[in-house]
Amino acid sequence: TRTGKELVARAIHRRSRRSSRAFIRVNCPAIPASLIASELFSHEKGAFTGALQRRLGRFEAADGGTIFLDEIGELPPETQIALLRELQEREIERLGSSHPITVDVRVVAATNRDLEAAVERGGFRQDLFYRLNVFPIRIPPLRERLDDIPVLAEYLIECYAKQAGKSIRTIRKQTLELLQAYDWPGNVRELQNVIERAVILCEGETFAIDESWLKGKPSHAPIGTGRQITTLAESERALIIAALAESRGRISGPSGAAAKLGIPRQTLESKIKALHIDTLALRASQPFGDFKVVSE
Repeated sequence: TRTGKELVARAIHRRSRRSSRAFIRVNCPAIPASLIASELFSHEKGAFTGALQRRLGRFEAADGGTIFLDEIGELPPETQIALLRELQEREIERLGSSHPITVDVRVVAATNRDLEAAVERGGFRQDLFYRLNVFPIRIPPLRERLDDIPVLAEYLIECYAKQAGKSIRTIRKQTLELLQAYDWPGNVRELQNVIERAVILCEGETFAIDESWLKGKPSHAPIGTGRQITTLAESERALIIAALAESRGRISGPSGAAAKLGIPRQTLESKIKALHIDTLALRASQPFGDFKVVSE
């Protein structure tokens, strides 16, 4: 949960032919079960007590675009039937009407539940599960996606800076290391909160965070922290990472990491592969996007 499902859904929408049309997000458990069918599929005047006028639902609002159904495992059974019809027939019926309405909507659904187990228990329709499970994407927790952090940070800084009317063009190297070293128990939502707070407090064009905001112990020590080495392989890995960081990810050449370590390039490349070292992540001192990483 909070792994950035909506960010992925928005990215899919932006890169599609539907990008010029609406992106509609629906947080399924946040809508009362008695209202969710009306919210999704519209209703006519007089369809139920309190329906004083026709109201268009989320599917009609998303016509031609994308609808993102977050936590779809929480949909009540009767709403699952209506959703299955939309997926099969590409049409809906407003509550209080018997006339079908054609809609052209890409459906992106997300859940943190085991839907296959829910199907076995009878809590989720099997036919709906197979209709939705056309192209599954597993999103691991942020701590398993350290290479995503610079990209996410750049995107979030741009978004929050725009909202605050600020121009932020660089990010401190130490800040990037802190972000990649932290365990992020709150996943992307916690990252969003930290970056939004930092943008609010930022007074210049360089983005930085207060180390005290990242509570708890980092699971990955940033370069140069002097963390205790417990194994020979870990010690060797730390030395290689330090050399790569100093050479900005360059392996060969007089200023490359191999020369700094005094070993042949082929040997270093073999060790990098064996120790699963990501050289791209160590090029943080190079510009990325419209931002530049600056040292202290």
